[in-house]
Amino acid sequence: MNITSRKFIGSFNKLNELPTNGTPEFCFIGRSNVGKSSLINFITGKNDLAKVSSTPGKTQSLNYFLLNNLWYLVDLPGYGYARRSKTLRSEWDKVMYRYFEERESLTNIFLLIDSRIKPMKSDLEMIDWLGENGVPFSLVYTKADTRELKQCKINIKIFEDKLSETWSELPISFVTSSEERRGKEEILNYIESCVHGLNEQ
Repeated sequence: MNITSRKFIGSFNKLNELPTNGTPEFCFIGRSNVGKSSLINFITGKNDLAKVSSTPGKTQSLNYFLLNNLWYLVDLPGYGYARRSKTLRSEWDKVMYRYFEERESLTNIFLLIDSRIKPMKSDLEMIDWLGENGVPFSLVYTKADTRELKQCKINIKIFEDKLSETWSELPISFVTSSEERRGKEEILNYIESCVHGLNEQ
């Protein structure tokens, strides 16, 4: 899939404000500072589509972008940022989990994992919750740059081994590097196959 058009639809703080036209939605989420904005800009081919910040937890709403007039890319707030107030975290958790459970047009969640570090409890808990609730998702290992690729592969193997303790079949996964432009084609091809599958139903 080639991205030929990109349109910012809006930032929404409540589920009842979200678009209602049934367009397939592909959500990107991960721990704060996992490289989500960089990945979104990389795969959409627009360097400032999502705001990149040195301050973790900057995304504070559900940001909708329409790609190729065919599907929405939804940028969700990062989780696990300790400096955000407990009240704000609690409010966003409620919105996020309701979105996952209730949004009928949600086609797939891309859950971003920092490949440079070993498994984090919050990531494993999110994966288990998605699986237990039957929410479709894929894993995206980020920041797999050549200079750290050996260690990244080790960490990914550790992560997969950990998942294998409770999962009989591992989720679909992608290995990416926004810096070295790796993984874009695989993700977009997967999105394209999902959209085509929905159109054929």
